[in-house]
Amino acid sequence: MEISLNWLSQYIDLSDQQPEQISDILTQTGLEVEGLEKKEALPGGLEGIVVGEVLTCEPHPNADKLRKTTVDVGTGEALPIVCGAPNVAAGQKVIVATVGTMLYPTGGEPFKIKKAKIRGEESQGMICAEDEIGLGGSHDGIMVLNTELPNGTPAADYFDMQPDYHIEIGLTPNRSDATSHIGVARDLRAFLRRDLSIPSVDDFKTDNTSLPVKVTVENYEACPRYSGVTINGVKVEESPEWLKERLRSIGLDPINNIVDITNFVLHETGQPLHAFDFAEIKGGEVRVKTLAEGTKFKTLDEKERTLLGTDLMICNGSDEGMCIGGVFGGINSGLKESSTQIFLESAYFAPDWIRRTAQHHQLKTDASFRFERGTDPNGTLYALKRAALLIKEIAGGEISSELIDLYPSPAQPHEVPVLYKHIDRLIGKQLPRELIHEILDHLDISSKDKSEEGFTAVVATYRVEVLREADIIEEILRIYGLNNIELAPHNGSDFLAEFPLRDPEKIRSEVLHHLAADGFHEIMTNSLTKPVYAEKNAYCDPAENVEMLNKLSEDLGVMRQSLLHTGLEVLAHNINRQQKDLRLFEFGKVYFKKEAGYSEAQRLGIWMTGNVVEENWMLPQREVKFHDLSHMVYRVLNKLRIKPDASEVIHDGVFEFALSLSLKGKELVRAGKVTKAIAKLSDVKAAVFYADFDWELLLKKAQNLGDATPISKFPEVRRDLSLVLDKKTSFAQVEEIAQSREFGLIRKVNVFDVYEGDRIPEDKKAYALSFILQDENKTLNDKMIDRTMSRLMQSFEQKLGAVIRQ
Repeated sequence: MEISLNWLSQYIDLSDQQPEQISDILTQTGLEVEGLEKKEALPGGLEGIVVGEVLTCEPHPNADKLRKTTVDVGTGEALPIVCGAPNVAAGQKVIVATVGTMLYPTGGEPFKIKKAKIRGEESQGMICAEDEIGLGGSHDGIMVLNTELPNGTPAADYFDMQPDYHIEIGLTPNRSDATSHIGVARDLRAFLRRDLSIPSVDDFKTDNTSLPVKVTVENYEACPRYSGVTINGVKVEESPEWLKERLRSIGLDPINNIVDITNFVLHETGQPLHAFDFAEIKGGEVRVKTLAEGTKFKTLDEKERTLLGTDLMICNGSDEGMCIGGVFGGINSGLKESSTQIFLESAYFAPDWIRRTAQHHQLKTDASFRFERGTDPNGTLYALKRAALLIKEIAGGEISSELIDLYPSPAQPHEVPVLYKHIDRLIGKQLPRELIHEILDHLDISSKDKSEEGFTAVVATYRVEVLREADIIEEILRIYGLNNIELAPHNGSDFLAEFPLRDPEKIRSEVLHHLAADGFHEIMTNSLTKPVYAEKNAYCDPAENVEMLNKLSEDLGVMRQSLLHTGLEVLAHNINRQQKDLRLFEFGKVYFKKEAGYSEAQRLGIWMTGNVVEENWMLPQREVKFHDLSHMVYRVLNKLRIKPDASEVIHDGVFEFALSLSLKGKELVRAGKVTKAIAKLSDVKAAVFYADFDWELLLKKAQNLGDATPISKFPEVRRDLSLVLDKKTSFAQVEEIAQSREFGLIRKVNVFDVYEGDRIPEDKKAYALSFILQDENKTLNDKMIDRTMSRLMQSFEQKLGAVIRQ
């Protein structure tokens, strides 16, 4: 839910509270603030722009249409300013942008005011028109002020454009009372112990009865209360600036003065309203009822919907639907620019009826959001009168009917018996009885039948969720403050450990399931193997073989020093049985004999051979390549949140080629294509790709898998480049440059094509690269993106000798 701090301040004095303090208070009282963002009334907040006075004004000696002026801006020294406005004159109070000020003109690019010489005359500032400071669209001349404010007064003070703060509250379903600015102000009143200032509706009265309307409620179960009134002679037009600014401050777009007022009152009071074009109310009658199952109804979004028999409808005298009650208006009964007569509705709809309808039609509106949670059945008349008075003030017109209020069974305040001993037990601390009742009074929960043991709490009807003794105690506690409840000496908080120890088995399980989800099968091979493997494998040392004293056979004579060979034996076994497309992995130990004794280490091995996917009619057959393996290697590292800081291409007797990834000088993994000679040792003739992970090192370097970061509010932007590079240049070098601090906006670099051939020199290759740019604090504009990409291209040219292909 969105709240504007400036708007909130209309109902309670918050002048002594900083926005961060208010945020903390709301969170403490159960209205968790998920975001606090400062919003300037205008870009730049008019910083550096002041009220000035033109002291002298004379023609420019070198330009017919320019004027030389001197302007007092309160610094004690008059500034020379050249001005081109035809209406500038001595003695005027004007708006002046001083040197160094950044201006954000309406419809133009921002620019900075600098000292300059204009046609040979010095100019140290700018006398501004309204469009030049982003205040409007007029450029007819400079703004001439009628004010007694001293020179040098900030323009933001003159225009009363104080910055606002946007508060985003993660509202829980039980806090329907806080779905409005007044609702939030009530919690602040209780915490800060100060008065609320609620706009009065005492001036409401019926002007005449020239536009009567008949209202019939046929289903009081779904609509326990229905209120309304007609207004004649309104003019539908654009809203005044203050009203538009209120709506914009919480992310709403202004529509017209009538609709804007209903939205304003909704977010002020929490009571939804709806304005009908009276000309569309056939027979001058409103009927609240259900229509036959399967009835078609077109809503404001121009979609035709099929109604359920349980959808509550607001109908006209001909039983034609005008609005889905409490959810969404109809396309025909809505206001038009030509509307001059309106019927204003303010009702209480049963939450279960609205929830069922909104869910079925997938309509989540501001109105249904509130009705589903429960509004105040005794608040309909206040909101109706408040909106009607605003309509008269802003759109004109007269109240032209008696106030309609169908409310056969008025809701009564809920009474809850409360015992002091239960308050003390659940809170864990004995609070002064006077403090308990003071808190409850500020929450509009009065007390009666007080005794030594307890009292009866009388709960206002807008607190629809406060029904039990435990609810009353929760209200007391959230205002008193959980932070004010001391922990007893015997209470422990070990379970709140902030940095839990890493569980190796949990991390292994995470990676295991990750590989299995990608189509890999886990294998478990014998730790006993052939001595010849260590003799032929360049990574192994036959002298380090751990030999068995009582060998069962020569093939099981030593403990393995590598997972590679036992995995190759599994591949051979499967290939010989026509299972050729294999993806395997194993968590296993390797063993070594050292001078000081014996050692063992945990490894993770991954094997890939055959085709990437099984034969099918949708995809062409393709054999596994090195990049399929490297993709899985990086997926495992990403799962563990490990980012290697070095890579090296290796050619040795085990791999035809391999990639070694390291972190701080220690090898994390080596992955590549196994040589034919090594594969042949296990009778494997197919191409095999293998990755060998140092699992113990991975466990040490793995980050907390439970960590999460919020998704950025600001969008990503993609830009592509084509580079011609030396063949020796690796992608890692390209990536290192792109992700250096100099290019902090670049989040990701990817190669989507590599080309060698026609039109490319023999010692060159062409990379097609994509770059993802993002700023965590604001939306990127074209100028920022182009500047980053331009500097990036220059770095590629200077550091890698790249040629940028256009």
